[in-house]
Amino acid sequence: MATAHSQTLRISSLSSSSSLSLSSKLPLSSAFSVSFRSSRRAARPLVVFVSAGLDAKPTVLVAEKLGEAGLKLLKEFANVDCSYNLSPEELCTKISLCDALIVRSGTKVTREVFESSAGRLKVVGRAGVGIDNVDLAAATEHGCLVVNAPTANTVAAAEHGIALLAAMARNVAQADASVKAGKWQRNKYVGVSLVGKTLAVMGFGKVGSEVARRAKGLGMNVIAHDPYAPADRARAIGVELVGFDEAIATADFISLHMPLTPATNKMLNDETFAKMKKGVRIVNVARGGVIDEDALVRALDSGIVAQAALDVFTVEPPPKDSKLIMHEQVTATPHLGASTMEAQEGVAIEIAEAVVGALKGELASTAVNAPMVPSEVLTELQPYVDLAEKLGRLAVQLVAGGSGVKTVKVTYASARAPDDLDTRVLRAMITKGLIEPISSVFVNLVNADFTAKQRGIRITEERIILDGSPESPVEFVQVQIANVESRFASAISDSGEIKVEGKVKDGIPHLTKVGSFDVDVSLEGSIILCRQVDQPGMIGKVGSVLGQENVNVSFMSVGRIAPRKQAVMAIGVDEQPSKETLKKIGEIPAVEEFVFLKL
Repeated sequence: MATAHSQTLRISSLSSSSSLSLSSKLPLSSAFSVSFRSSRRAARPLVVFVSAGLDAKPTVLVAEKLGEAGLKLLKEFANVDCSYNLSPEELCTKISLCDALIVRSGTKVTREVFESSAGRLKVVGRAGVGIDNVDLAAATEHGCLVVNAPTANTVAAAEHGIALLAAMARNVAQADASVKAGKWQRNKYVGVSLVGKTLAVMGFGKVGSEVARRAKGLGMNVIAHDPYAPADRARAIGVELVGFDEAIATADFISLHMPLTPATNKMLNDETFAKMKKGVRIVNVARGGVIDEDALVRALDSGIVAQAALDVFTVEPPPKDSKLIMHEQVTATPHLGASTMEAQEGVAIEIAEAVVGALKGELASTAVNAPMVPSEVLTELQPYVDLAEKLGRLAVQLVAGGSGVKTVKVTYASARAPDDLDTRVLRAMITKGLIEPISSVFVNLVNADFTAKQRGIRITEERIILDGSPESPVEFVQVQIANVESRFASAISDSGEIKVEGKVKDGIPHLTKVGSFDVDVSLEGSIILCRQVDQPGMIGKVGSVLGQENVNVSFMSVGRIAPRKQAVMAIGVDEQPSKETLKKIGEIPAVEEFVFLKL
């Protein structure tokens, strides 16, 4: 006798990519399946963990100045070593004695630091938003969690952006220096008004959106570019989202608020400056590296850029003979974006709480690389983690274009009591699978719930307690998406939801149900689902098409309702078939619909 226990987590509407489907007929129930399996086994994914077990009071190294409120929180839980202005060599020497490290933007946490820790370093806390001074890949490889403080300094950074905007427009810094030099040059420092001017906010995240709100209050026309920002959030504050080229070509003022990534490195360069309106003014309180500083000097000299107000630089502090800093049309501040008393205390508290929570083994909501999961739990759940993500990926790809994912139900069947099965990691991985295929957002095991919550997804979890031995943590996992149309009509269950179900067999994730059809196919490579009339030779016909196009088949499974009736064929393939190959499959007379799903 199985009993069900449910819980609800309120976690954006997601819409899938365009579909390739030949039929919209409703699916029929399945009765049995046959499968053909290759000998290839899937490699288990590497998931990094941090052990929560601490036998002694941990040691936290604070390498840059932190607010007293944060230090107080840390000292209640750990031994705190405040050592500022350490050289790279000194940091590497100290780190082997520390369980956690807290830095701001001035300390580089390199691969050498993680190697020098000899495995003891468990958490790096970045007191601020940007984490480009931390080698995330090395942190993950060495099992070290990285957390940041993304919210406390948002308003301070936005206010500084607006302060620079206004100061630049009215030549405040230059006029101040002139007056202090004994001059009175009113005609030289005539400025420009902000009212009615167009401000392009490049990066519409937390800080960018707050800058936009304040600029609207100053009477500016605000547009924004951010490939990941939801249009409804922008419209809510009267901002229009536009393409990159349109933003820089129409703006009178440009305010930068994007992170420094390989894609944004030197995003403003000679080519992009050439596309801008002559006389544009630029504010940067994000990261120095997003601007090619030599190109900016050339743009200032040519008059393409009238003025620039900069709080961040590629090298900090910049060289004393920097042509950019010394340029008359540049207003510069020494990375003061988060430097208010309120923000400093807020950041200190936020990062201290994150580091202490991480050292206690709690899942950190501000983690940026991997979760804090006890090793024994992770080891046991490892194959189910892979299953969970792939079921999420399959389910969301089955949603027809234009349908928003708002309601998701996840069911875990297990012989274990609810208290003996921690589903946080599984839920996070399903959420990761749901979001990443249709978004450019990177979702990790800890930010999954937060990312989904931002998108308005409502996730319900249900646990079915089975009779029998609790030796295996989960018998099967089922993902259902309600109130959507499907690219593959046969994926709709009898109750009207898209439904996929899977289990782990011999350590390998398998898809065992699509809609109401039973199948059995290893979740390796990618999958083609076909609904067909059950008749002799169908496996051969589809396999022949794939073989002719040199697409290797790893698994094949057929689920049907009865002989000579409807059936669903699930085919695992190692390579992505071309559109022509998929078209040929669809042209087989007995095939009623099909869909290709990439894992």
